[in-house]
Amino acid sequence: MSERFTSPSRLGLGVFFCVALATSATAPACSGGSSTPPAPDAAADAAIEAAEARAELDAAIADAALDADADADADAAAEVDAATDANAALPGTSEGCPSDMVLVAGEYCPLVQQRCVEHHDEFEKDQAKKKKASEQGEGSGPSTVSERCMRYEEPSVCLSKKRTPMRFCMDRYEWPNQKGELPALLVSWGDAQKLCEAKGKRLCSEAEFNFACEGEAMLPYTYGYERDPTACNIDKPYRKREKKLFKYERCLKRPECKAELEKLDQRLPTGSMPRCVSPFGVYDLNGNINEWVVRPKQKYPNRSGLKGGWWGPVRGRCRPTVGFHKEDDYGYEEGFRCCKKAEGN
Repeated sequence: MSERFTSPSRLGLGVFFCVALATSATAPACSGGSSTPPAPDAAADAAIEAAEARAELDAAIADAALDADADADADAAAEVDAATDANAALPGTSEGCPSDMVLVAGEYCPLVQQRCVEHHDEFEKDQAKKKKASEQGEGSGPSTVSERCMRYEEPSVCLSKKRTPMRFCMDRYEWPNQKGELPALLVSWGDAQKLCEAKGKRLCSEAEFNFACEGEAMLPYTYGYERDPTACNIDKPYRKREKKLFKYERCLKRPECKAELEKLDQRLPTGSMPRCVSPFGVYDLNGNINEWVVRPKQKYPNRSGLKGGWWGPVRGRCRPTVGFHKEDDYGYEEGFRCCKKAEGN
């Protein structure tokens, strides 16, 4: 193709001038610079050569167009191959799902027994304090200490008579579902739902989160039976909120709100802790940010639930659901990810 394309260019402007003249019956023929009149058939020969040159140029242009289309197709294929290669290096599979999601498929146990054999010292001391106050006839009041289990008995036990088949897609990372990005916060359940729908997805259900986090082994933590703050972003020191916060975009425009958020914020970029991954290949389902889910059989404003825990010293495991945050609530520890029906369901 390169020879065909460059050949006309070597003819120079003179050839194209001759081509134009050759179309006229009275036009003089062109030569290599000589003023000698051409032979009687020179005009006809020039016209033929010009036509051949034009055909050659048209063919070159057509070839260039085909090459451009081929290059575009190759670039698109390369992007798909790159995405496929990138996903191939990650745990889990995206089969039947968009490339930015993970397939979660298997048999889910609705009712699980997970027995804690060792609690965090802080929780043990709080329980002992409550017990002493009760024995003395004193009220202990509400506790501010979260129940953190350091180790669970292995294995977990399914108490349900039968398991439920599940097959769906879940975002590999917390919203905005881009590895290395900080997860969204200060977003309400209703806003999270709208953002998922705009992507052709939806908020995950409570059961979907459970299964994606724990797998068929019903792991208490997405990484196993022992609590490990080096695996997921959990157990960071609690920082008390002292000033009112607004939704994210609005907060960033207010210096006082922005400063308060920066003081509280202990998020890590999504996917930055490689051990914080579920049996299906979903990252950060424990810790980093609490995630909004849909609670079944509930009505407004109680359809909202929070799962997985956040970076603070809280339960931070797969099964518990926080249900007292309403659909319009938003907080500096609240974010989300999306789910979707898998192909073939």
